Amino acid sequence: MKRVFVGCGVFILVVIAVATIGGSFYMLDFSLAPDPNRRDTAFCYSELYEKYPETRQWIDSLNRIDALRDTLLTMPSGERHHALYIRNGGNKTALILHGWRDCSIDFLFLARIYEKELGYDVVLPDLHAHGYSDGDRIQMGWLDRIDALHWLTVFKTDTMAVHGVSMGAATAMMLSAEAMPEGIKDIRFIEDCGYTSVWDEFAGELKNQFGLPEFPLMYTTSLLCKISSGWSFGEASAINQVRKCSYPMLFIHGDSDSFVPTEMVYRLYDAKPSKKKLWVTRGTKHAESYKDYRAEYVKQVKDFLIE
Repeated sequence: MKRVFVGCGVFILVVIAVATIGGSFYMLDFSLAPDPNRRDTAFCYSELYEKYPETRQWIDSLNRIDALRDTLLTMPSGERHHALYIRNGGNKTALILHGWRDCSIDFLFLARIYEKELGYDVVLPDLHAHGYSDGDRIQMGWLDRIDALHWLTVFKTDTMAVHGVSMGAATAMMLSAEAMPEGIKDIRFIEDCGYTSVWDEFAGELKNQFGLPEFPLMYTTSLLCKISSGWSFGEASAINQVRKCSYPMLFIHGDSDSFVPTEMVYRLYDAKPSKKKLWVTRGTKHAESYKDYRAEYVKQVKDFLIE
């Protein structure tokens, strides 16, 4: 009888281990696999014009004077990454960072603010494993911060702004603690609905979507990510980077955001030592502050960049 109990115990442990390993691979693929249609530019432009019809005429005008260009750059990792580059001709440049499974085209509505309203050159990279950039696993901003720093170095001007939304916002915050390229006299960061850390974001979604606790899947999946991609969920922390940031930062978040819970922005804001501003939009869901408050959004960005 004792052998039967031991055998059953071993069998149960094996089943749990197999289920955990299988669940870890599924969670990693669910979270970090690129959009299979990531290079469908026609669809991206179609969505952009549907959401923000004012961008169509502006983009047409840029194309007529060859001011909207595809740019390729070799990253420190050796990968080839793509960006859209808008040349305005001044000495101010904005780096705009897109969200999870988005691409540079999706955020041309923000580029319009910087080019048309503020006179900035604009660089819109496709982050690793997005759009036309190399990569087979999304990096959730952590290693992307190194690529973003390289874009800043190559396109540096006296005045620069880094503006990210969702995963792009987390990327901007993760970047903000790094030493900036020499020659930049003024750099400011705008984060719109970014998460505190990859661990916090994934743990929240694991509970919300699947009703599962952090243990054991978060731990095993994070370990698998470390082995396969070189980074863990715990180290990919925007809040830890923000604590070390000495540059001005504007925090934007919707108060009805359930995907990246609104409480995260208050923790991020409190963690920032100084030179900071917070704007929480009423009734706004995830990544929709501009859509809901267009005029005020532009004013908030303008005021932050010139103050």
